[in-house]
Order: sequence, then structure tokens, then C-alpha cells
Amino acid sequence: GPKIDIKVMDAMDRVHQCATVQLDFQLPLRFELQYNTGEKGADKGSNQFARPVMVHRAMLGSVERMFAVLCEHYGGKWPLWLSPRQIMVVPTHAEFNDYAQDIQSRLHDRKFYADVDVSKATFSKKVRNAQVAQYNFQFVVGKAELANGTVNVRTRDNEVKGEMKIDDVISFLETARSEFQ
Repeated sequence: GPKIDIKVMDAMDRVHQCATVQLDFQLPLRFELQYNTGEKGADKGSNQFARPVMVHRAMLGSVERMFAVLCEHYGGKWPLWLSPRQIMVVPTHAEFNDYAQDIQSRLHDRKFYADVDVSKATFSKKVRNAQVAQYNFQFVVGKAELANGTVNVRTRDNEVKGEMKIDDVISFLETARSEFQ
């Protein structure tokens, strides 16, 4: 029967079929489906029956196809609301690991995905690893940040946003998440 296909284009201008809505006249025949119309038949004693029309819908086509389109569209740089790796907290030295883990805990309480890099790698290697892993943000913590109750914010593109109070950062993240940024 008639069919409506919804197609989207990916970042490489390729067309992908996503959603489909289609009328099906054959399956009701094949399964001998019918419904009572509520009207009386010609002999006034029996009810009239009619054949239904089925509506098939697939809103994402297939989950795998939709996920592939999203992967290609974002090129691995997932927006914050969709990202499996939102925040990496990077202590500048092992003595700041507890503060970094406290920040991670506060972020988890607000439903953000956050990791802490407590490895023995150098500071620059920790930041580089977080960028390569496509974390949306790296929160650098050291002596000044501990003393001020702040974090130093960097984006995955190595843009340094600067030092921010942790409550202000959480508000910023919640706004970005709620606005699908």
C-alpha cells in the first residue's frame, strides 16, 4: 500500500531512510482479520464485518542505522547530552587526587558522566589522552583550584575556558545538557 519514507542526510550528504509509515492491505487478508462494524446485515439478524487496514510504522528504521547516521554526523564528537564521555577530571599532581574524586562525585550526583585520571602519566599526557578519547570537557585541578574551590575548564578542542567555581560549572553543564548542546 501507500508508504511514507522519512529520509535524512548525513555529514557526507548521503541519504539514509530513517522512518517509515505504510498502509498494509495484504496481512489482514492473509490472517483473515475482520472487525464488527456495529451495523446490522441485510438479514437484520447478523452483524456486518469489515476488513481492517494495518498501519506499519518504524520510527527509526533500525536502531543500528540511526546510530550509524549519528556517528557519522557527529564524527565522534558527541554533544554533551549524548556523549558517553562527558568530563575528565585531571589532577596536576597525585596530591590533588582526593579533590579530583570529590569533584567527580559531585558531578555524578548531578547525573553527569565523569572520570578522574589518577594514572602516573604526565599532566600533558593526561590532557592529551582526554582529548583523544573525545571527552567534552577536561577539568584541571591543582593547588590554586583546591584553595579556591574551582576547576580550570578546557574543551576537547583545547580551548581553555579558565577557572570557574564548581557550582557555576555544574550550572553551565546542566544548561548545556538541557538545551541539547
